[in-house]
Amino acid sequence: MEQRLPAHLEAAALIRRTQAEGGFATVLQKGESEAGTILLVLCENDTNARIYERMPAPDGSRKWALSKVQHPENKQEFNDYLTRRGQQDRDLWIIELDIARGERLIGLPLPTS
Repeated sequence: MEQRLPAHLEAAALIRRTQAEGGFATVLQKGESEAGTILLVLCENDTNARIYERMPAPDGSRKWALSKVQHPENKQEFNDYLTRRGQQDRDLWIIELDIARGERLIGLPLPTS
């Protein structure tokens, strides 16, 4: 099993990197400082939103996985999902990164759609 960076440090690094590259970043929900899980909302100019979460892999590592995509005709469903996830896990960090090709910041290729 891989060693984890404390959640508050990883959150701060993602926010700083996004801002350094000209994007906007905000914490929508602050979770547990050391061991909280991070849920990322990636978007471009407040459009094309998608949610990434780390999921356990068979080898014991935790990989970023796409868990939800916002449909332009039903933005409320996406917002409701975020609200539910935040209520289910008070240790959860929800961070929004508004920057082009945000997947690159977490080492992922752009999604195909």
